[in-house]
Amino acid sequence: MSRLRRPFLLVAALLGLALLAPGCGKRETAAAAGRRTGTLHLALNSEPGELDPQRQINMDQMSVSLALFEGLTALDETTSLPIPAAAERWETSADGLTWTFHLRPNLRWSDGAPLTAEDFAWSLRRALSPALASEYAYVLYPIRGAEDFNAGRATDPASLGLRAVDASTLEISLARPTPLLPAILGLPVAFPIPRQALARAAAAGDERRWTRPEFLVGNGPFVLTEWSLNRRLVTARNPQFHEPAQLAALVFHPYDQAAAQEAAFRTGQLHLTADLPATRIAHYRANQPQVLRTEPVLEANFLRFNTTRPPFNDPRVRRAFALAVDRAALVGTVALGGQAPGFTLCPSGLPGYTPPAGLTLDPGAARRLLADAGFPAGRGFPATEAITFSSDLNQKVLEALQQMWVRELGVTVALAPKEKNVWISDERRLAYDLSLARWIGDYADPVAFLELFLADSGNNATGWSEAEYDRLVRAAATEADPMRRNALFNEAEGRLLTALPVAPLYHGTRAYLADPAVRGWQPALLGFHRYQHVRLE
Repeated sequence: MSRLRRPFLLVAALLGLALLAPGCGKRETAAAAGRRTGTLHLALNSEPGELDPQRQINMDQMSVSLALFEGLTALDETTSLPIPAAAERWETSADGLTWTFHLRPNLRWSDGAPLTAEDFAWSLRRALSPALASEYAYVLYPIRGAEDFNAGRATDPASLGLRAVDASTLEISLARPTPLLPAILGLPVAFPIPRQALARAAAAGDERRWTRPEFLVGNGPFVLTEWSLNRRLVTARNPQFHEPAQLAALVFHPYDQAAAQEAAFRTGQLHLTADLPATRIAHYRANQPQVLRTEPVLEANFLRFNTTRPPFNDPRVRRAFALAVDRAALVGTVALGGQAPGFTLCPSGLPGYTPPAGLTLDPGAARRLLADAGFPAGRGFPATEAITFSSDLNQKVLEALQQMWVRELGVTVALAPKEKNVWISDERRLAYDLSLARWIGDYADPVAFLELFLADSGNNATGWSEAEYDRLVRAAATEADPMRRNALFNEAEGRLLTALPVAPLYHGTRAYLADPAVRGWQPALLGFHRYQHVRLE
């Protein structure tokens, strides 16, 4: 029997036991059975759709990848700092341009094949390949030659600063000093990709299917055994992982609505939800505080403007819409989860960073700006639609914004919630007027938010760009002096808040439900969890 079949049969057996209960034949809930068998049932806010780490763009996708793969580094849940993962240690040269990563001894893929430094080098080259078109490739641009290679201006992979010195040593040469490199390498775009899985899928007729259970090979704490679209993804403990997981299996359940997750939790189908309707937070706080978790998240919630489409190509219109928003009311009467008003894009508490003066509520100025743009009291304003991905909170926030814009500007905006992947596609294609969005920082640094709106960022999705903004963000990212770095980021964010391709709304917390039996699930400011440490008691 092959290694790939054993985890599948094990998890099939564990899930089958969930249908039976000890005693008198009463049907056992999935959560109760999971406590017996070590199978954690947890929710996702959408069907991932994409399990190739280098093609992923949202947290639901990345949440699954964190179970199946591991980078050279990982992001610590408590500190948000990079810690050893596949690499047990690393060092950098005095000029900060050469980094050397030393892999743990005897690393293996889940199929038992050796995992080497060349696997990581090849995977980083793949992430930067123009043909892959990874939207996260830009975070790897500090690597020497990466930007030109990704843009197609250079075609020789040997031009990249990536070298496997030997089977356990990877050397990365940079174009500029980048103290954040270890944090960047903890992101899914830098995860190792199994060439053997791609080859098997290609031989079967479609390389893109390499992430299906029959092909997928990983190097994380779990291995994929089942992927039923819009139903569940099942994983089993990976016996080859260097730090054996305490759980036998993880089962991810995708949902479109937070209310459905809550219902599944109440009926014993889940141990962890990914979300909770805002209107239910007070109920759980009063009646079941032992299952309610509210935790800070390094998250910005904001409104994107399509700056290529009139009337939002006019900065006066964008500022009018931004100044008409009562952010205190949004968090106090709508979001209800302890969020903070977002007057700037970057959340508070980023180490060493002082943001610029932010936006305020100023309906009078908003009306004057709209009139100056040719729409006095909203007259003549074209039909406008605001999109977002379907969720209880997003719908309520958009409805509140809709009322504010009618009241303060005389403009009625239609609302169009969409399935999450459709919403992402519409944003990327600039097929929208306004879009309600959120972003969880990839690392605890201003660049995690400000680099979104670089001209070449795959996550910009506004059509806006400014050369001086790009220069400031890039200069700050490589600046070693903390005071100078803070000043450059401050100036860059100030320019963003002047141009307003996005309007900050509020900074997030995460409210969700957790079975008291779940242990080792730490609050994670960046939303990245280390599944090998989670257990059920």
